[in-house]
This record gives sequence, C-alpha cells and structure tokens, in this order.
Amino acid sequence: MEFINQWLSQMGIAPVVGAVVIAVATIIAAKMAQLLGRRVAAQASRWSKLGIRLQLLEIVRSRLWITVLLLGILIEVKWINPAAHIDFLITAPTKTALAIMWGVILVRILGLVSSRLSSRYPEESELFLMTQNIGMVFIGILAGLTIMAIWDVNLTPLLASAGIAGIIIGLAAKDTLGNFFGGISLSLDRPFKRGDYIVLNSGERGRVVDIGLRSTRIVTRDDVLITMPNSVIVSTKIINESAPSGRIRVRLKASVSDKSDLEQVNEVLLKLARANALVLPEPKPRVRLRAFGDSSLEFELLCWIADPKDKGRLIHQLNSAIFKEFKAADIRFPTPQRDVIVHQVCEKAPESYVHSEEEKSRLMK
Repeated sequence: MEFINQWLSQMGIAPVVGAVVIAVATIIAAKMAQLLGRRVAAQASRWSKLGIRLQLLEIVRSRLWITVLLLGILIEVKWINPAAHIDFLITAPTKTALAIMWGVILVRILGLVSSRLSSRYPEESELFLMTQNIGMVFIGILAGLTIMAIWDVNLTPLLASAGIAGIIIGLAAKDTLGNFFGGISLSLDRPFKRGDYIVLNSGERGRVVDIGLRSTRIVTRDDVLITMPNSVIVSTKIINESAPSGRIRVRLKASVSDKSDLEQVNEVLLKLARANALVLPEPKPRVRLRAFGDSSLEFELLCWIADPKDKGRLIHQLNSAIFKEFKAADIRFPTPQRDVIVHQVCEKAPESYVHSEEEKSRLMK
C-alpha cells in the first residue's frame, strides 16, 4: 500500500484524481480476480488430487474479488490520509471483515479436505475429524487475536489472566485433559480402529464401536456396552485380535485317555477342523501333543478363522463334533483313577486307648 501511494505521489497526481484512479483500479482488479479465481481454484485442486475442484471454486472465487475490494478501500484511505479517528473507524472494520472472511474460508477448506480424505480413507476418518476440530480451534483463536490487535486491545492482561485461568482449569480438569490427550494418542498411534475386536486388560472382549476424544466404546458379545476412558486405555495392555491381518488363530484343547492311539486322535482332530466351514484352509490346521496329565494325553488343535467374532461359535461346533466323533471312534476321555489300600488293624485296641466311662462322657461333651 505504501509503495502505491509513493508511486502516485511521484507522478504528481492530485489527491482527488489519485482517489479516482485507485477506485477504478480496485474495481478492475476485483473483476480480474473474479475471472482468474476459477483458474486458481482449478490449479489448486489439481495439485491436491482430491477431486474437489468445484468446491474449492465456490469457496475461493466469490470471496477473492471481495478481498481485492477491501484492500482497495485500505489503499484509498491511506492515499486520502484522513484524520486519525476517521482512519481508524474505516480501516478497523475493513481489516476485521478481512480477518473474519478468510478465517471462514480456511475453516471451510479444512472441512472440505477432511471430508474428502475421510471418504477416501475411511479407516483414518477419526484422525481426520480430530485434525479438523483442532485446526478449527486454532484458526478461531488466531482470528480472534488478530481482530483484538486490529482494535488496539491490550492483550497483555488478557494473556496473563488466560495463563492463570489455564492453570486453574488444568488442575480442575486433570482427568478430562488426560482423556483428551489419550484420544489424540489413540488417533496417532492407532493400536485399533472402529470395528476391531479387542481384549481389555481386565478380560472383557468386544468390538470397538466408537473412538472419541474422551472415551472409547466397546460392545461385548453379550451386547453389553463398555465405556473406557482414553487415559486408561493408553496406559494398559490391549490385545487387538483383528490386527494385523484380520484373521485369528483358535486354540482348542482336547484330553484323551493315555491308552488312546496318538495317530488316530491326530487324524480325527484334523478331519473335524478341515470339515468346518469357519476354519480357513490356509494356514492349515495343526495338532500338537502338549503335555502328559494324570491318566491323560493333552492335545491342542490349532486352526485359523477369518473373523474374531466367530471364535465362540467355532469352539462350540468343534467341541460338539469332537465329542461325537470320539464316542464313535471309541476314543475315551481320561478318567482319573485312585488306588485305595486298606490296612488291617488289630482287633483289640491297646489298653492305653481304652477310656473309662467317665472319660468317654467327658470327651463326648
């Protein structure tokens, strides 16, 4: 602005003529900005590769020429150089309008980009939403501070008061802030996502239905909703059964009598696993002899399923099939045995064991 004023002064243009020139030039520049806005928005959307050309065009184009007009008003006021109070009454609202308008533009562009990224990468939607919310807060604070600076508001007492208030709020809302930063940590680290089956440190197992800034919600297989504060989740051990591949291995124990044929038991267990529709063909099911128990052989059947939610149903189906097949193949389950040895005692007890009638009645009391 100062450069334009100096250039007009060097050319010896009268104040009135200069004001007219600035006004005409502003209108022409605004019209050119309106026409060039389409090309600028198209180029910006081409760089972004998000397919938001029309949306960016609508957000930027209609406000670009208004920005040029407002800047022209500021240049005009600088050229005319009115009294200080008149200068302030014109420039302060103009700068405020510019700050508000471009704050709204940035918020709308941020929301547009976040929405498009969420639709393209739905597994990262929570992270994009959180980034959008934080960006909106930052833009709002920056616009507010800019407007207060435009109107010559002394920010030093305000910032000091805000610092003291921040300390008080931080102490009072320690748990809430812990949950908030825990939610940010979950969004950045992503130990699990919506739809995953997880096992909490306390033993509950369920599907993640919501990951919020304050808490995470899990629905168990009993259709019970569990709400866990994020500050607790980030500091405890979480087992994600849906990661990294989505499939999960099921371990099924089977005990048989120690007189059973090992090859027969191994063949029966593998046959039942391969015949079940929930069991994946790859990796192949396996059978392992894990331990020797009391009158028993401890086998373990290992097989994989595609979805963790089917774990309970598969265990039920295989246990039922194993019971029937073992019974048909005469494979016995272990029956604990105990040997009881009876020692003969003398028919007549020693005299030291014989009590008088008085002693017997006293002992029976």
